[in-house]
Amino acid sequence: QVQLVESGGGFVQAGGSLRLSCAASGRTFSSYFMYWFRQAPGKQRELVAAITTGGSTNYADSVKGRFTISRDNAKKIQYLQMNSLKPEDTAVYYCAARGSGSVTYDYWGQGTQVTVSS
Repeated sequence: QVQLVESGGGFVQAGGSLRLSCAASGRTFSSYFMYWFRQAPGKQRELVAAITTGGSTNYADSVKGRFTISRDNAKKIQYLQMNSLKPEDTAVYYCAARGSGSVTYDYWGQGTQVTVSS
């Protein structure tokens, strides 16, 4: 069993930065593919960034060059560094974990709110 807890959300002006953290419980964090999703009011949840067990990353086009996903397996934490934030980045951000043998996301965090003012 893995529990995911996000933190680091908040209110920031456009152009600012935030770093989100997702702390995981359990002993097998390093074996999970990790993800960041976001959901804005009235919109579907969308994938923002992903990182494999080996550290390879992938990003949505809307955040490429501005967001960086990373993970620290020793600390069992994944991060999302968000720079040059825009009002359209406003959303609840969720972290998720997927085991290598899973076709769906196995675990979700509770979400953290990010609000970017213009």
